[in-house]
Amino acid sequence: MPDRRHRRTAAFALAAVLLLALTTLMPQTASALEMDVKKTTARSNSSTSNDVIGGEPTRVTWEAYVGDDEQIGSLTLVFPAGSSLAEGATARATVLDGTLRVETGYEEDLSEGQVLLRFAEPVPSGLLLRVEIHNIALPAASGDYSLTGSYSDAQGATYDLPASPTVHVTGTSTADGLIAWLGEQSWVQTWNSVTFFRIFLNPVVAAAAVPNLFTGWLRSFGLVLVGFPVAIPIGLGISFLRMSKFRPLRFVSSIYVNVIRGTPLFLQIFIAFLGLPLMGVRVGDYVLGTIVLAVNSSAYLAEIFRAGIQSIHKGQFEAASSLGMNGVQTMFSVIIPQTVRRVIPTMTSEFILLYKDTSLLAAMGVMEQMQFARTMVATSGSMTPYVISGCYYLIVTLPLTRVISVFEKRLAASDGREAPPEDAGKGKDGTTGTRRVGLFKTTAPLSATDAGPDAGITPERPSSQ
Repeated sequence: MPDRRHRRTAAFALAAVLLLALTTLMPQTASALEMDVKKTTARSNSSTSNDVIGGEPTRVTWEAYVGDDEQIGSLTLVFPAGSSLAEGATARATVLDGTLRVETGYEEDLSEGQVLLRFAEPVPSGLLLRVEIHNIALPAASGDYSLTGSYSDAQGATYDLPASPTVHVTGTSTADGLIAWLGEQSWVQTWNSVTFFRIFLNPVVAAAAVPNLFTGWLRSFGLVLVGFPVAIPIGLGISFLRMSKFRPLRFVSSIYVNVIRGTPLFLQIFIAFLGLPLMGVRVGDYVLGTIVLAVNSSAYLAEIFRAGIQSIHKGQFEAASSLGMNGVQTMFSVIIPQTVRRVIPTMTSEFILLYKDTSLLAAMGVMEQMQFARTMVATSGSMTPYVISGCYYLIVTLPLTRVISVFEKRLAASDGREAPPEDAGKGKDGTTGTRRVGLFKTTAPLSATDAGPDAGITPERPSSQ
């Protein structure tokens, strides 16, 4: 009996020793406490937005810091279920010590469900490990997805990776589906085989740019639709000050007009967007952009109104005075209505200029039409979005240019003057029927005898009543 008990005890002891030995020899799998996963991102692969479209190739970037007490010998990243690898899929690992790149050799094993990286030398603790997977298509269904996996240290012990940030995936939209279908057409591929067409007139990029730039076009048009009406009363008030008999008012208004018109709008945008924040003044980009455009345009409108008012024959003032009207009544009941009629073509030209000047706001990152185009050019590598953007500008400028020409002909006919030719005074602003002389914009024709010392350049006076 004692011998049987001893044999049983010896058997249990032997089994415990064997179990301990097997446990020691087998790789350890545990939850990682040291590896700190910082981010998981995917590059936008949509032609019409900044979304990540499922089922389409993209680039996924995964980053994590190696813990202070461990070194990484290998890393396995498991893709979300439903992911696939497109042709030419690759994985690249980068090790960074702050901003310095640490050279390390590695082998990659990329399969449909995961990527395995084996490092020639263990990645030291405290360094940033970045893995980029190119040409991977995330699941087609909309949702938030993350990468899972494991890693092994220098001793071969295996640990699970902590949960990584998720990537939001959007399902394929109808527009993206149509654009993808267009790219598969044989005639499109033949068209794009010509370098010029592929760079400047790519049908696939154009199809994506038209709806995307429409949003930017609305924003640009909204900026000028708000800024120009604000500039009109400011410009009219400045024009009154310019014609005031009180010299200090003329001096101050003259400085305002000459400074605004004598400096580039681009410089004024930089001063407003970069200078005001330094003073602690925080204004929204669109609000500040509208203010800068209105201030700039008001200086030009002031001269337009001043020229228009001074073009009215003095007999109009005398006739109003003989009827018992005072100066204010004469100005707003007699002079201003006639002035507005005469300056409408020039004001329309100024509206066109202001609309085109909204493109300068793109330098400050304001999301208007040109900024939308710049973003698409950066992602597509094609200049086609700029061409489409130019077409959007022409949608506004060409009809308005025609309106100016027709209005000037009718105005000339009603005043008994000969209508100006179609290309009269066509200047830098590209509009027909208006011209620039120095810093002044005016409608043709001009009469040198009408330009007094303070009048600048004014439209020709009508024939005497």
